[in-house]
Amino acid sequence: MLKWFKRPARSEATYTQNLIPAAVSSMGAGGQSVGSRGFRILSAQDSLDQGFIWAILALLCLGLVMVYSATVALPDANRYSGYETTYFLVRHAFSIGFAFVVSFFVFQIPMKTWQQLSPLIFLCCLVLLMIVLIPGIGRDVNGSRRWLSLYLMNIQPSELAKVAAVLYAADYAVRKQQYMQRIGKVLIPMVIAMFLVGMLLLLEPDMGAFIVIVTAVFGILFLAGINARVFFGVLVMLSTAFAALIAFSSYRRARLLAYLDPWSGDNAMNKAYQLSHSLIAFGRGEIWGVGLGGSIEKLHYLPEAHTDFLLAVVGEELGFVGVTVVILLFGYVVKKCFSIGAQAAALEKTYSALVAKGMGIWLGVQCFINAGVNLGVLPTKGLTLPLMSYGGSAILMNCVGLALVLRVDYENRCMMQGKAVS
Repeated sequence: MLKWFKRPARSEATYTQNLIPAAVSSMGAGGQSVGSRGFRILSAQDSLDQGFIWAILALLCLGLVMVYSATVALPDANRYSGYETTYFLVRHAFSIGFAFVVSFFVFQIPMKTWQQLSPLIFLCCLVLLMIVLIPGIGRDVNGSRRWLSLYLMNIQPSELAKVAAVLYAADYAVRKQQYMQRIGKVLIPMVIAMFLVGMLLLLEPDMGAFIVIVTAVFGILFLAGINARVFFGVLVMLSTAFAALIAFSSYRRARLLAYLDPWSGDNAMNKAYQLSHSLIAFGRGEIWGVGLGGSIEKLHYLPEAHTDFLLAVVGEELGFVGVTVVILLFGYVVKKCFSIGAQAAALEKTYSALVAKGMGIWLGVQCFINAGVNLGVLPTKGLTLPLMSYGGSAILMNCVGLALVLRVDYENRCMMQGKAVS
């Protein structure tokens, strides 16, 4: 296996010298041949990071099992009367299969093409965010208009916007690289773009998606070398803006106050109802859990147990050990995104590096928020657990985002073999 280096080299030649021992013979370790340029020829299993792929598949498979466990009793409720017990399982499995097919085609497209298409993709997502707000077109669920119906599945433009924002921010950072220390040239245009996205998302409303997108975008700009003082100034401004959104919204303010005291009589039966039952689920699970399928909270006590609060069902059925495994798997996936991005940076592929790291920021932040909400560390927010929670468009865009990271990894390895990227 190739050795990963965290420190980017100044040139491809220097990077290669770090990668290959000084005394390079015609044969590498283990009898593998070495090309004339000093690149070790990789075997078939080394064409992509196998550990990265297996971690992703493990999360998807565990999510499929837990979605089935969390939804097996839903047909007993009036809202889902007439549904088969396998209804959600089949739909979730279809979503994963469809995501694999789309991700396969996404993987075939070179990163150079994605860079060229980034502004257009971002613009198309803005149009979709506008269309979903039109009455009669956007589908209203639980008071939020976030979905567009495509008959076979519903798509959520805010999920598409997460990937589009990462691609656009990476391309924007590359185009503005020489102006990174100038506020007017770099920061103001992006702030205007994020303000537009934020207004559209808050009209749905979907504040959780807005937080994730803003964090990923400005994280990419920070990695690209934006002026540190300006960056932290923007953080203060954003924090103030989010505080104002909470302060001037009675609904959000009530949720925050309920989160601070979830066990009071009124809160436990109202705004903190989900949180209190989520904490009960974790409490019942203890170290090893009550066993797969043994959750009581999923029996119509914990709302959205298969989406926003799937981790609570994991905690109840698989215990502290199960939750720890899930968090470690996510940590490994995010680490790999940054490792692949660092390698792309060492190969002087700035756009690819920022895309890989941006995807890592997105998945890491969303996982952190979802886990924090489930555990009562953060106020209740409508964000799913990436790769695991039920939801077609969420699973699709999670897989698409990771397919792009795998494409970066593939191009990195092709370059280190001295082969043209196909």
